[in-house]
Amino acid sequence: MSILRLQLPTDPRWVDLAGKSLEFILTDHAYCEQKAASTCISLIQLYPDKTELVEQLAPIVTEEWGHFRMVLQQMKKRNISLGRQRKDEYVRELRKFLTVGDSKDNRLLDMLLMAGLIEARSCERFKLLWKNIGDEELSEFYYKLMVSEAGHYTLFLGLARTYFSEEKVKARWAEWLEYEKKVMDGLAVRGDRIH
Repeated sequence: MSILRLQLPTDPRWVDLAGKSLEFILTDHAYCEQKAASTCISLIQLYPDKTELVEQLAPIVTEEWGHFRMVLQQMKKRNISLGRQRKDEYVRELRKFLTVGDSKDNRLLDMLLMAGLIEARSCERFKLLWKNIGDEELSEFYYKLMVSEAGHYTLFLGLARTYFSEEKVKARWAEWLEYEKKVMDGLAVRGDRIH
């Protein structure tokens, strides 16, 4: 937890429930990868003047879409079809903390930090799946994705530091971490969702 800075670890019951709900976990994971690609596309569209942001996020779009395809392959091997997308309560709650009606730059800071936070939580969850899931192939799969998500977490925080002072990033990041702790504490433990 110290590397990711998350303030509340995932309830240990989650990974047991997830292992019993692979069809739902894989479906939810597929949609999470789609949304991650869409987030990067949205940031590029909203901030095309931020050259470093555009250059760093463009390959992440491709990578996240590749992850979506990889999840689909895992589903196909298990005769699982892509189910319907469900509302992501975790992300919906996080979005409530985004800066509204303020400067476009402050909105960028929050969007980068929220994206980094989602990647951090995904990384933590993938680590749990890697270490605990009873399917060896899926365990290896989630190890690789855990490493990737850790890189994305670092990238988003690095972009925040590119465009904002260290002091501002540090202060707002602490607020996000505290808010995410409250969100996690308020959500039911469900084994059919990545978050």
